[in-house]
Amino acid sequence: MLYDAHNHLQSERFNGRQDELLAECPEVARMVVNGCCEEDWPAVAALAEAHPQVLPSFGYHPWCVHERSPDWERELNRMLDAHPAAVGEIGLDRWKDGLEYEGQEEVFVTQLRIAAERHLPASIHCLKAWGRMLELLNAGPVPERGFLLHSYGGSAEMIPAFAGLGAYFSFPGYYLRDTKGRHRETFKAVPSDRLLIETDAPDQPLPDPLNQYPLMNPVGESMNHPANLKAVYQDVANFIEEPMDSLAARVEENFLRLFGKR
Repeated sequence: MLYDAHNHLQSERFNGRQDELLAECPEVARMVVNGCCEEDWPAVAALAEAHPQVLPSFGYHPWCVHERSPDWERELNRMLDAHPAAVGEIGLDRWKDGLEYEGQEEVFVTQLRIAAERHLPASIHCLKAWGRMLELLNAGPVPERGFLLHSYGGSAEMIPAFAGLGAYFSFPGYYLRDTKGRHRETFKAVPSDRLLIETDAPDQPLPDPLNQYPLMNPVGESMNHPANLKAVYQDVANFIEEPMDSLAARVEENFLRLFGKR
């Protein structure tokens, strides 16, 4: 069985086809579906209630923090009371054009504290802010059970410091593109007990030759299908020179250690 450490199955870009997509994922035992803001948290919760495969995660994505309501923290705690699974997607972003950085750290640290107090894992987004991310994680508190650096894009040299704080590192299919050789090499430095795999569906589509489940949104843009998870596993196994069965067993153990069995 396969485990998707990070996706956004609730996305409106799937145009209401979530049940159909999940039916095409029989080998996916669990998938962490990450909310990004108050507006989409109910959709994440509804998927979790309808589908045992879905592990719900609730958080304010750095792209959305400026849309938060005055009651956002209370609403996040309310969702976690009802679905105590994971906190995310949270994080820092200095990459996106036009995105204001002010406020991101405050919201990130608040959510990290909530995860730590509730003994829940956190799913973390970070772009162009790895040094500051490490400083904030060092300042703590961090969840005792660990946290995920999804689509890890930092340097290989920083991996030991993050791992020492409890980090897991998830590999997305997008890194199988020819232009992402540096990212693939970085993952060879990830400790064997900290490696996870993700689709980030509908984002980060695989290269066309590996895309076994082509998917388009209503305006003709390519999207990633969660069933592409197996193709990611297969190619990760190839480039780290490990049998697929061995990799799958190791990733399952890592996933369950971080996110739990239910």
